Amino acid sequence: MVTTSATESILKGIARHTFTVEQYYQMAEVGILDITKGTELIEGEIIDMSPMGRLHAACIAKATRLLIRLLPDSLDVRVQLPIHLSNLSEPQPDLAIVRYREDYYASGHPQHNDILLLIEVSDSTLKYDREVKLPLYAKYDIPEVWIVNLEDRLLEVYRQVGENGYEIVRDYQRGEVVNFGAAEKIAIAINQIL
Repeated sequence: MVTTSATESILKGIARHTFTVEQYYQMAEVGILDITKGTELIEGEIIDMSPMGRLHAACIAKATRLLIRLLPDSLDVRVQLPIHLSNLSEPQPDLAIVRYREDYYASGHPQHNDILLLIEVSDSTLKYDREVKLPLYAKYDIPEVWIVNLEDRLLEVYRQVGENGYEIVRDYQRGEVVNFGAAEKIAIAINQIL
């Protein structure tokens, strides 16, 4: 049996076909791809999203409820909805804090300059979120990313994009409080989301 890492090393030298966001949606329109079943486009590759367990779902629900209550009217919470980072990448983070728009982004998904914070809830996807999605978010200058690490029961906070990714990285444990970087007046107790 060939392992995933062996497969990845074999495929490193092989050219892959990448899809644009437009092609991705065209495939959905004609029935080639069912994007309602949990897929996202990352650097031109169509990625199947992992099924959501009950702890993952509960964490998203708690964080959503909390953020809706805390955020000012100038910001909005989007839950598992696409963000448009480039012509090749349209991921679906678990939560996105974006600038409020009256059309609720009906004219186009939020882009990097609309996004203040992305939150990924990670259990079985922890390695993927750290090694694939986090560098992608840094590449497109997303100012702040939180990874709710269900495996280790902590919140990983990534801020300030630099040449090599996020320069400020801090883990928060239960019992601690994190301030949302774009709105320092908003303090969230880790116990409220973990």
